[in-house]
Amino acid sequence: MADSGQRLILAFDFGTRRIGVAVGNELLNSARELTPLTARDGIPDWNVVTRLVEEWQPDLFVVGLPLNMDGTESAMSTRARKFGNRLHGRYGKPCEMVDERGSTREAKQIAHAAGHRGNYREESVDGIAAVLILEGWFAHQEGLPGGRIAH
Repeated sequence: MADSGQRLILAFDFGTRRIGVAVGNELLNSARELTPLTARDGIPDWNVVTRLVEEWQPDLFVVGLPLNMDGTESAMSTRARKFGNRLHGRYGKPCEMVDERGSTREAKQIAHAAGHRGNYREESVDGIAAVLILEGWFAHQEGLPGGRIAH
């Protein structure tokens, strides 16, 4: 495993139909979106996830935790935690949960500014949301505002 500060990270924006994915490099504090995973009731094709893990060889997983606006857990946060636990269990890599409140709304604003026509079912913003989740994790590592680690 790479030293802290030099890790490669796969980040996920959990959803029941689609799971956004981003890859990032801690040294460069850079993140880019990858093709979202399709999911059936929150369960991805684990063969596709395995191929991602084999291709990128991440040192760490980061999963967005969809909390309610008041910071309380929701049914979706329970499912996102379960997804994070499965990633850790299957691949033996640490998984950190990140408060993702507002990331989907922000992703839609970014997409709209880039000319998105607003049909989010056809053109998802899940990858952008995963990038925002990872950027929030980077900010937390640097002690900057906007970085929120969930416990």
